[in-house]
Amino acid sequence: MARTSEHDIPAIGVEARNIALRLRDAGHGAFLVGGCVRDMLLGRVPGDFDVATSATPDRILALFPRAQPVGAHFGVMLVGEVEVATFRSDHDYRDGRHPDHVHFETDPRQDALRRDFTINALFLDPASGRVLDFVDGRRDLDLGVIRAVGDAASRFAEDHLRMLRAIRFAARLGFSIDEQAAAAIGRLAPRIHAISAERIRDEIARILTEGHARRGFELLDETGLLAEILPEVAAMKGVEQPPEFHPEGDVWIHTRMMLQAMAGEGTPPPSLTLALGILLHDVAKPPTFRVADRIRFDGHAELGARMARAILERLRFSNATVDRVEALVAHHMRFKDAPRMRESTLKRFLRMDGFDEHLELHRIDCGASHGNLDNYEFVRAKLAALPVEQLKPPRLLTGDDLIAMGLAPGPAFKQILEDVETAQLEDRIATREDAIRFVEQRFSAPIARTSPQIPQGAEP
Repeated sequence: MARTSEHDIPAIGVEARNIALRLRDAGHGAFLVGGCVRDMLLGRVPGDFDVATSATPDRILALFPRAQPVGAHFGVMLVGEVEVATFRSDHDYRDGRHPDHVHFETDPRQDALRRDFTINALFLDPASGRVLDFVDGRRDLDLGVIRAVGDAASRFAEDHLRMLRAIRFAARLGFSIDEQAAAAIGRLAPRIHAISAERIRDEIARILTEGHARRGFELLDETGLLAEILPEVAAMKGVEQPPEFHPEGDVWIHTRMMLQAMAGEGTPPPSLTLALGILLHDVAKPPTFRVADRIRFDGHAELGARMARAILERLRFSNATVDRVEALVAHHMRFKDAPRMRESTLKRFLRMDGFDEHLELHRIDCGASHGNLDNYEFVRAKLAALPVEQLKPPRLLTGDDLIAMGLAPGPAFKQILEDVETAQLEDRIATREDAIRFVEQRFSAPIARTSPQIPQGAEP
């Protein structure tokens, strides 16, 4: 099995090893534990490092006075950037997430037995490099299996979030989920609603962006979790599409193909907003499905944008994320009209916030369906040919300028200024003087003046 060399270990890993060695020098058992050990044994560079020790929180604090309690009830202290946790056994998970009480232990075996999966229950001696394996975790690493420690149903009943974690690990590592664990998730899937929306959100985000998102969502579907947490996505299954545009098959097949394509070999992981946009871009096809001259999904982009917002707000995503994904869904059908857009409309389209994500979603959408990239190439060529100052030129007039011209402030100002910009984007005007003449010629009659006209014969 591949090994990660010391030169590959980030600084936090060196810090974690030094913390463990200091605990050992003080007479305590201490090991690197969990995901960092798993990743190093797989030849991966760990993202974070944890330490497990026989030292109680008060002893940890005595050795590291600047340590901060992050879960004192559970014996977890933060030393620098490293979580240091006392060996423990957990008892009675009545809320489906946290143990009601814990018992501090001195034996790492007891700590291993309370963990979620065998591959996450491995301990690494920081001095000798020897791995302590009480649950056959190394065997499961070799087999590529996600297996619960002990009875799977019991582990998932203790902490329902472990069901989603099983999916995430299996997808990211390319592992299978063993039969007992998969069956237990299928039985217990409805209990996922006891978990906070924020925790479910975080797992979905990781499944989408840590690699192999397609496999992750297929596992969510196979285990019944998808219908529980994203029923709108589960509804895509079996929704047919017009074969002349979508020879690949139904909406669910199309979406899975896009999830697979969004992170190609050797490319960086997708942004969360792009991944969510891909997942939800056709979310309104099931409710808008109809058969006329052909299969149609009238208004699915507009309805999809509203549905995407509702889904993401339900899962407590940030406002910025919700806004961006809503825009991605709302505009994903506009590329087909790009070659026929007015110049001003096209330029406004190209300068939308995050347009690179709009463009990438369109490319992947085409690649997972008809394969025609003509509109994509047209837009790319336009982007290359148009400098920023042509896409978003300096404003020629402001509301204050309109007032100075004698126009009364009101709702019409917005339309006037937009029309001025349209003329500017279409190269019909280029200077402030051009803009003033444009307004005077086009808007002098219908727009009220700031000085009312005086009736004939009346005194001024």
